[in-house]
Amino acid sequence: MSVTQMVSPAPSKTNSKQQVIGISNLMKSFGDQEVLKNVSLQLFNGENLVVLGKSGSGKSVLIKCIVGLLNPGGGTIDVLGQNVGALNNEELSELRKKIGFLFQSGALYDSMTVKQNLEFPLRRVKRDLTQREIDEKVKEVLENVGLAGAIDKMPSQLSGGMRKRISLARTIVVDPLIMLYDEPTTGLDPVTSDEISTLIDSIQKKYKTSSIIITHDIECARMTANRVIMLLDGEVYKEGKLAEFENSGDAIIKSFFK
Repeated sequence: MSVTQMVSPAPSKTNSKQQVIGISNLMKSFGDQEVLKNVSLQLFNGENLVVLGKSGSGKSVLIKCIVGLLNPGGGTIDVLGQNVGALNNEELSELRKKIGFLFQSGALYDSMTVKQNLEFPLRRVKRDLTQREIDEKVKEVLENVGLAGAIDKMPSQLSGGMRKRISLARTIVVDPLIMLYDEPTTGLDPVTSDEISTLIDSIQKKYKTSSIIITHDIECARMTANRVIMLLDGEVYKEGKLAEFENSGDAIIKSFFK
């Protein structure tokens, strides 16, 4: 099965410009090093927002602040109508259940089979499901990433691209409202990178997710972005449609889009 056949995209929702994430004047430092400087952005309902930037520009720190893994030094983060900085541990835990986070490494449990890796978050987040419902959901998401035949395999038996797809399946199995992708194509060959980018776009359409995609991979941006923000030295350098970046005469932007 080709990647483009893995998910049958449903008709896209009309983007009502409803805010899903709102960040205002976000700042984060580590000691004397300022990593984020007054970063403001919005993620709207049903869109893929790509955040571009070189290594060290603050991209990964940004999404770790969004889910409360890092505490910012200033500014506000609003996720699904909640001020992340004002939430207690229990409230933050509940909010995180609505957010899918795909790490660079994939972070699969090596001692569990693919099926067990997918069952684990389901049992934690959707505790009222029967075993039959769990089995059906696991089967559905594996089919949607084109790896139904890998259900009983161990992570060590999978290629890097397959592990990334299983990690994506584990993330979407709980039906998150928001997806956060941290360098989803890093370490993958060009063909596999394109497959993952196509899959990200298909997942957005099928599951109606709102996504932030952190990347320095221009091809990934081209294949997934509805809108793009570029970070430079911890600040928002430019925001707009992909075509605005590709047609820009700015020397810094052109260096990205060679």
